[in-house]
Amino acid sequence: MKKLIAMALASVMLLAGCGGGSSEGASAEDAVAKYGSDTLKLYNWGEYMGEDLISNFEKEFGVKVIVEYFDSNETMYTKLQAGDSYDVLVPSDYMIERLINEGMLQELDLSLIPNISNLAEGVKNLPYDPENTYSVPYFWGSVGIVYNHNNVDPAVVEEQGYSILHNTDYKGKIYVYDSERDSFMMAFKALGYSMNTDNQDEIQEAYQWLLDMNNTMEPVYVTDEVIDGMINGTKDIAVVYSGDATTILEENPDMSFWMPTEGTNLWSDAMVIPANAENPKLAHEFINYVLTYEASLGNSEYVGYASSNQEVLDELSGEGGLFADNEAYLPRAGYEKDEVFVDNQVLKKELAELWIKVKATK
Repeated sequence: MKKLIAMALASVMLLAGCGGGSSEGASAEDAVAKYGSDTLKLYNWGEYMGEDLISNFEKEFGVKVIVEYFDSNETMYTKLQAGDSYDVLVPSDYMIERLINEGMLQELDLSLIPNISNLAEGVKNLPYDPENTYSVPYFWGSVGIVYNHNNVDPAVVEEQGYSILHNTDYKGKIYVYDSERDSFMMAFKALGYSMNTDNQDEIQEAYQWLLDMNNTMEPVYVTDEVIDGMINGTKDIAVVYSGDATTILEENPDMSFWMPTEGTNLWSDAMVIPANAENPKLAHEFINYVLTYEASLGNSEYVGYASSNQEVLDELSGEGGLFADNEAYLPRAGYEKDEVFVDNQVLKKELAELWIKVKATK
């Protein structure tokens, strides 16, 4: 949910591999006999899969996969409402909650997803779907602060947390993610409130917090460009999703990552099957495949977000692992002040209107 898209949006791509049979895998005829179809339609975020995920799945199961990409949960939701049909989606936590409440998802047959036993502890019993009745986690992470430790004292970051975005020592040196949800999250947390609050006094206080930041700190509001900006050292401080922070830290050794003690957004994106999916059997097979060690490892190594597979998570973050020394890769789990966003369309609309006002004062 919380990823930065670096590729063209709403593009449609028929990936290589027609699934017409191979000595290394099943044939299209096998697929039709087993699943009733040899074609899977996947709707996912851009730049969110390992390079070989789709081609390997096609080869092994004798199928072809049609992939469409979306740039926001709301874009995806609009297409579903319009009647577009997909077999697997990868929405974020609060959107999954909404889709469940509106009857837009099928219940999963967990007997067809035995690899669900591979799930990491941090993505079990998530509040929006605690029994995995409708969803299986794909990636997960958090939101934190990336900073240049040569120019910003780590002790100051750790002491001030999100309030460092009000510290005029860093005026003109900060990036803020252009999102009402994430920006109000850091304001609520800085003030000691829940990021899901609908208390009007707390909302107005957070609005004023953001106005003060906007009017005193000369922030630059960004989306995907924050990655290159921080890799190049253009700014000293940025609020960033953990997976993108992982990439930044891998590319620029001057950068560090801090999870504010005030709490943050602990998010997850998960695989679901829409109610109008045409190929649910093949969809279950794909979900089960993504949870394998090999597929999960390829995904996480390539994208940089935390794997939902416990073995992969341990390997990549453990001694000698690819991200062993990268403090952004492994999400903070079990911290009482971290929260998961809940679906509240009234609140979302109000925060969106207030966020426009914040930026309009520049």
